[in-house]
Amino acid sequence: MRSSTPLDTATITGTTRLPDSLCTHTPKCPTADSPDREAAHVVAAHPEQGWSLLCNGLLLFEDTGELLPDGRVIAPHRPVGVAA
Repeated sequence: MRSSTPLDTATITGTTRLPDSLCTHTPKCPTADSPDREAAHVVAAHPEQGWSLLCNGLLLFEDTGELLPDGRVIAPHRPVGVAA
């Protein structure tokens, strides 16, 4: 059996936030289940690949799609333009 890392433990216990050592700012980031989840701080940005990892464990893609820490997918939700 392999040992659990802090990220594995957070995933196993069902929490939606990375370990507190990655969320050192005040106030704490909103959880990945919160409606304002995209307001969390970026901990790893890879714009050349089109994604960013937020402090709450959310993967945010440039097309506005999201991957939650528990594996759920949020479809892209760009605003639709107004027809002329």
